[in-house]
Amino acid sequence: MGILDYFQIDARLLALAERAEQNCAACFTKIDETAANNAAKILAAFANNKVSEACLGGTTGYGYGDIGRDTLDTVWADVMHTEDALVRHNFVSGTHALSVALFGVLRTGDRIVSITGKPYDTLEEVIGIAGEAGNGSLADYGVTYGQVDLLEDGKADLAAIPEAVKGAKVAYIQRSRGYSLRRAFTIDDIAQMVQAVRKGNPDAVIMVDNCYGEFVEDREPTDVGADIIIGSLIKNAGGGIARTGGYIAGRSKLVELCAYRLTCVGMGKEVGATLGMNREMYQGLYLAPDITANALKTAAFAAELFTELGFACSPRADEPRGDIVTALQLQTPENLIAFCQGIQKGSPIDSYVTPEPWDMPGYSSQVIMAAGAFTMGASIELSADAPLREPYAAWMQGGISYNSSRIGVLLAAQEMLSRGLLHL
Repeated sequence: MGILDYFQIDARLLALAERAEQNCAACFTKIDETAANNAAKILAAFANNKVSEACLGGTTGYGYGDIGRDTLDTVWADVMHTEDALVRHNFVSGTHALSVALFGVLRTGDRIVSITGKPYDTLEEVIGIAGEAGNGSLADYGVTYGQVDLLEDGKADLAAIPEAVKGAKVAYIQRSRGYSLRRAFTIDDIAQMVQAVRKGNPDAVIMVDNCYGEFVEDREPTDVGADIIIGSLIKNAGGGIARTGGYIAGRSKLVELCAYRLTCVGMGKEVGATLGMNREMYQGLYLAPDITANALKTAAFAAELFTELGFACSPRADEPRGDIVTALQLQTPENLIAFCQGIQKGSPIDSYVTPEPWDMPGYSSQVIMAAGAFTMGASIELSADAPLREPYAAWMQGGISYNSSRIGVLLAAQEMLSRGLLHL
């Protein structure tokens, strides 16, 4: 028995898929090697910090003396090779964790410079470059903002960074691409940015939005000089197990300031009930390398298959990756909508639902989102979303099971084929 016993997929697509998978063999081997290295790093951190059954329980009320919470922080610090970490289920999103970090570190009169161009849409109002004055943005508190635009090829402008960061408190790096076609930054890329910042301002706090990038490589930004990194637990770092949460890891003083912002000054990390959430955050981290590997294989397979079908994909299967996201330039709104609706049909949850473009708050174009996930909004699970504007690209990410996600990608192609949008 095979896929055709359960799903109606054109035999010609299946033949293309088999060829695409064969072409990905070397890529898949490298992904598995990276996952093995990261799994060893995480297992050693669990052992070195004596994670026990007691750590998996939870506390209520103030959460004083929560051994699981405190040990999880030290495990994360070991994994990320940092002095300290703040891992909490009550970070409601990656944007929330980033906001806590920014407000924790910056003060009135400080300056933040984004050295990777304009940050992701949801941070614009946090910084104060969008939205109404008086809402409590960084700008309202007297924090100024500067930006180093990327070069035409999507790379950081290393020559311009040293001068731009002079006098800045924070040099900000966004590792993933957001809704842009530039490639995600690799650890080698970030290392070059760190050197450029240090050349212009040795005292700047180098902050990295690490969302979608954890465990894609066998190093993290803190291994090449970043001072603090931030991410979400419903992306790579939660391994498809954590239902919510986020993390901040870096220099101990910076993490302390962030903890003061999350709770209150003087209490910081010492309070915060975990309410039974520790187990899934530990287990999610433990599984994260293999789950991330499945997402990377899904991304590589999709890029190879849709390249064969005549669409530009970024990155290609054989190109270096800085995150789990693949941008597929589908050329027309009809292609884009059909693709996303096909991805939805390949989801374990809500496969019968038909996503449609809608006026999503905070976006200038209509957005279509396909996701049928066990955890709402979990980008480590197979999903695709896009604004309806040229080049009508779908940003696809996730895939906690490669075998199932491979079918999801095929169903997306089949949906386009069934509507007469593909010609094999």
